[in-house]
Amino acid sequence: MPNEISAGLRILKDESGQPALCLVTGATGYIGGRLIVQLLEAGYRVRVLARNPQRLSTHTWINQVELVEGDANDQAALDSAMSGVSVAYYLLHALLVKGDFEQLERDMAYGFGDAAKRNKVGKIIYLGGIITPGQEASPHLQARVDTGRILAESGVPTFELRAGVVIGSGSASFEMLRYLTERLPIMTTPKWVKNRIQPIAVRDVLRYLVGSAGLTSKEAGIYEIAGPEVFTYADMMQAYAKVAGLRKRIIIPLPVLTPKLSSGWVGLVTPVPITLARRLVDSLKNEVVATDHRIRDLIPDPVGGLTNFERAVGLALVRIKEAKVETRWSDASSPGTPSEPLPTDPDWAGGSLYKDIRITHTKDSISDVWKRVEAIGGDNGYSTASWAWELRGIMDRFVGGVGLRRGRRDPNHLEVGDALDFWRVEQVIPEKLLRLRAEMKLPGRAWLEFGLEVDPETEGTILTQVAIFAPKGLFGQIYWWAVWPMHGLVFPSMARSLARSNKVTKRA
Repeated sequence: MPNEISAGLRILKDESGQPALCLVTGATGYIGGRLIVQLLEAGYRVRVLARNPQRLSTHTWINQVELVEGDANDQAALDSAMSGVSVAYYLLHALLVKGDFEQLERDMAYGFGDAAKRNKVGKIIYLGGIITPGQEASPHLQARVDTGRILAESGVPTFELRAGVVIGSGSASFEMLRYLTERLPIMTTPKWVKNRIQPIAVRDVLRYLVGSAGLTSKEAGIYEIAGPEVFTYADMMQAYAKVAGLRKRIIIPLPVLTPKLSSGWVGLVTPVPITLARRLVDSLKNEVVATDHRIRDLIPDPVGGLTNFERAVGLALVRIKEAKVETRWSDASSPGTPSEPLPTDPDWAGGSLYKDIRITHTKDSISDVWKRVEAIGGDNGYSTASWAWELRGIMDRFVGGVGLRRGRRDPNHLEVGDALDFWRVEQVIPEKLLRLRAEMKLPGRAWLEFGLEVDPETEGTILTQVAIFAPKGLFGQIYWWAVWPMHGLVFPSMARSLARSNKVTKRA
C-alpha cells in the first residue's frame, strides 16, 4: 500500500503483471536501508545484495526481501543477484576506503554495468551528486560523475539522479552540519561556508528513487534533484540552530583554512570519521545548486510539495526531541520515518544522545520488583544515595526549577501524566516499563527508564535501568560530562535498591 512518499507514482509491472523485482545494493548504507522500506510499501518485490547479510538482521523488512550474499566485485554474486531483475539500484561508494577510492568506485561501476547488461536488467537507477558547470570537481564528486558515465555506457538504460546535501538523520553531510552547529556557538570556518547549496530532504530523494522505477527506458538520462530552497552553508547552520532551539551562531569565515586543515578541524569537533570528513569537506568548495528541473515533469511533487529545510530538520530531530531509543523491552516492529536513524547507521549518526545503562539480575518476581519501581521517589526516596537526589533537588530550586517539592500523588501507584518530584510520568506499562521525563532545569532533555523482563535462567527478573540525556548546545555537552562521575554513585545504588541485589552490570 503506497504511503505519502510513494503516493501517485507509476509502479512498474513485469510481463506477468506483477510488481517488478528490484535489486538494491548498499542496503547497510544511508539511502539503501531506507529505500527498501519505500519500495516494499509501494508494492515492489525486493532483492538485496549484501556482503554481510547478518548486519541486516535487525531491520523490520528482513523477512520481506530476498537476500543474496556477495560482494559487488564478485561477478558470480552479481549474476545471482541480477537474475530476473527489472530495476537495479546502484547505491555503492568507497568514501571510507583509504587510498585510491576513486579507482575502486570506477572498477565497481564497470563490474556492475557489465553484469546488468549480461543479465538483461531493464534499467539502472543511480544516486550521484550535482556538478556545477565550469567548476573543478573534488575527487569525490568527480568519482560520482565517472560512476554515472560508466553505468550509462554499459548499454543498460540508466537514470542518474544527482543530489546535493541530503537532510536526514544518518546522512554524513547532515551529521557534519548537525554537530558543528550544536557544539560550536562561536566558530571560525573556511570560506566555503559562503558557497550556495540546495539541500534536499531524504524523503524527497526516496520519492525520486522509487518514482524512477516506473519511468520508461526512453526517459533514461541525467536528472538533478533538489529541495525548494537555496542557502549558503552558513545559512543552513543558522536555520538548523533555529529549528533545534539554539541561539544564533557566530560564524567567522577565514580564508586561511585549507580543505586539509578544515577537515581535520571537523574531525576534531565532530564524531564523523576523519577520512570521510576530509572528502566531504573537499567537496564543499563546489556550489551545489540545481539548474535542471525536468525530473519534476516526470515525477510529480508529493502532496503538499517538496519538503522545506526546516521541516526536514524537524523530522531528523524527532529522535532527540522524543528520545526515540530502542531498548530491550521496546517495540521495534514499526519502522520510523526516513529521517530517523536505522540500526545499520554509523554510531555517530542521529546526534548526541547519551545513555547510562545498568542491568541487574534478581531472584525476586517481576511483581515484587515492579512494586518497588512504581513506588520510587517522593517520601520513598530513590536509593541508599537519596542524599544525591536531594542535593540535585536543592540545586534545581536554586536555579528556579521545581526541585523535589512536588512529591507523589499516590505513594504506591503511578499514572501517565503524574508529577513525581522533578519528573513527569511519560509511560507506564505495568510490570514491564516505567518512563519518566525530567522537568528539572537542564541544558537539554532527560529521561529515566526502568524495564522489567523475566530472567530465563533463574525465572527471576532482569531490571534494566536507563538514564538518557539529549544535550542542547555546547553547555549540554559540558553538563553531561561534568555530572558523569556522580553516575557511578547514584545509578548503581538505585538499581541495586530496586532489585534488592548486590550485583549491577554497566552496559555502555
